[in-house]
Parts: sequence; C-alpha cells; structure tokens
Amino acid sequence: MRRGITCAGVAVVALAALTVAASAQPYSTYPTKTVRVIVPTAAGGNPDFVARPVLQKMSESLKHTFFIDNRPGAAGIIGVELAIRAAPDGYTLLFAARGHIATPPALHEKLPYDATRDLAPISRLVDAPLALFVNPSLPARSVRELVTLARARPRELTYASFGVGSSTHFTTEAFSAATGIRLVHVPYKGSAPAATALLAGEVMLGFDALQATLQHVRTRRLRALAIGADRRIAVAPDLPTFAEAGTLGFTDVAWYGLFAPAQVPHEVIAKLHAEAIKALAAPDIREHFERAGMLLVGNTPAQFTQQVRNDIARYAKIAREAGIRAE
Repeated sequence: MRRGITCAGVAVVALAALTVAASAQPYSTYPTKTVRVIVPTAAGGNPDFVARPVLQKMSESLKHTFFIDNRPGAAGIIGVELAIRAAPDGYTLLFAARGHIATPPALHEKLPYDATRDLAPISRLVDAPLALFVNPSLPARSVRELVTLARARPRELTYASFGVGSSTHFTTEAFSAATGIRLVHVPYKGSAPAATALLAGEVMLGFDALQATLQHVRTRRLRALAIGADRRIAVAPDLPTFAEAGTLGFTDVAWYGLFAPAQVPHEVIAKLHAEAIKALAAPDIREHFERAGMLLVGNTPAQFTQQVRNDIARYAKIAREAGIRAE
C-alpha cells in the first residue's frame, strides 16, 4: 500500500511539474509566432520611419516577424485603444509617438482607456527634437530677436501647427508661455501643409522636426533659430539649443516608443526591452537616425513609465493654461 501511495505521489508531483513547465514555456521561448505592432498613424509617416528599421532588427534577432499594422484615426486614439484591448500575450504591441499618448488625455475629459494604467511602456527608443523655424522674410535671426519682435507686436506674428491639439500646437504654446509672447495660431491638416504655408510666407514661424525641414534650411528657404534638445545635433552643429539661445528651461522633443498591453508578463517585457536596445546599438541603425537629426535613447521600462506620466501631466497643464480643446 505504501508503495502504491508513493507512486501516486510521484505521479502527482510529475504532473504538477509538467503543468508549471508548460505554463512557463510561452515566456521562455517567446516569441513563437509573428508579432503585430500597431502604429496609430497612416503608413509612411514619422512613426513608420522610426519603427521599421528597429522592428526589422528585432525580427532578425528573434527569428520571428514583427510587422506594422497601421491604424490611423482620432489623433491616435483608435490605434492605442486597439492595442490596449488586445490579448496581453506579447503578440500585439504598440509603437507610438508622444503626441499619441500625451495629447488625448489633455484634450478629452473621457477616453475609453487610461494610458498610465492600461499600457506597459517598454522603452523610449528615439527622440526627434523639434526646431523653431521662421520664414526668411521675418527680421529675426535668433530666438532673442524673435522674442523681442513678438513682444513689440503682440498677437501679430502667426505660427503654423499640424492642427488644433497637435504636438506642434502644444510646443508653440509652451514656448510662448516660457518667453512671455503672444502669437496667432494657424492650424493646418498635418505637417506637409504647415511646412508649405511657412515656406510660402502665409505664416511667420513654426516648430517641426529637422528631418522634414533641414533641406529647406540648407537652401535658405527657411531659417532655423534653435533646437529643442538638451545638446546640439550632429547634422546641424551650428544650430544652438534653446538654452544656448537664451530660453533657459525650454526643451521639446517628440519621442517614439514601444509599449505593450498592461498585463503582458514581465518576462516578455524584459525580453522585448533587451532586443530593442540591441537593435539601437547596431551601427546602421545609429547612422539611420543620426542622419535624420534624431537621438537614440533606449531607456528602461521604469524610466519610460515616468516619462509618460510626466508628459501627460505637462500636456494637461499646457492645455489648461492655453485653452486648447479638441475640435
């Protein structure tokens, strides 16, 4: 009898061990199939430019495809919610920009999700510092000269944004508050028409990423006054930071980062973080982004989580003070 009990006990222990191993296996061998990465914009935009080379490196390293699923609409809300509602198994991720995460809570009293609760930040991968540009017809060759001119002509100088509630709308209002100037907002439907208007002199100034506008600076169709990073950029070494230009405490970068639904296991988050950092370390990836005037970051999930919280709070404050509301 005792021998029978012992055998039965061994069988139970063995079954339990197999159950534990089976439950742990998906995490230790992740991924075992294709991973979908939702990008909440139309194909071909800046998020795609950042995401594709990084995800390609991750695909090569992990031997499974990471493919982009573009889901534009509602300033990113549609794509973000789709990612949040996905099964928390690591096979649906989100690649988003700062504006997709920080803007909606500042503009909408009610959202179908809470980004700080429902998303698990993996890493802030790349920063795209925003630069301040003016049309050459404006007699301002530095930030100080622009501020002096704007103070002498309150509510006369016009600035372009990518639309009401866009990242450049928030950035310019933050700059106006930091310098004590009053500008006139002229919203456009996206970065391309905003840049076209600035080039044509329909508006006098605007913020944009270097990637989109550096060619116009080199041909002197636009004048760049300062960069929103905390250090100068290699592709534009003569362009000062805002601190160097006299606007202390003002920086602004549009970050791009990788997220997962909040309940994805920590082991999967850690593996994805390690692979993303490894991808950023590749020389061709570094060259790809540096050539575009972007900065590699690759911070930890904890650091990225705090960054998300800080930016959501900052955008809410800017919206309140500047009266920015969703249309």
